[in-house]
Amino acid sequence: MVPVSVNLRNWVFNGMPATALGELDWVKSGRSGPQGNCVEIAQLPTGREVAVRNSRHPEGPALIYTTAEIQALIQGIKDGDFDHLL
Repeated sequence: MVPVSVNLRNWVFNGMPATALGELDWVKSGRSGPQGNCVEIAQLPTGREVAVRNSRHPEGPALIYTTAEIQALIQGIKDGDFDHLL
């Protein structure tokens, strides 16, 4: 577990092991299947970043996005911008 006094922005980076992020509240879609074909998302303690990991490899790399980037992605999904990928 990372001490609260550590400045998280200085050590959080894309591709870091998800386990190095410490205890987070990882969530996944209710539409996820039993085969584990989903991603999990967790807000970082800073409140300014969100981590994404593969649910089948929870110890694997995490991608780190700003909340603004996640908001744009979710809005794009809602708008149908990515429907051609399905």
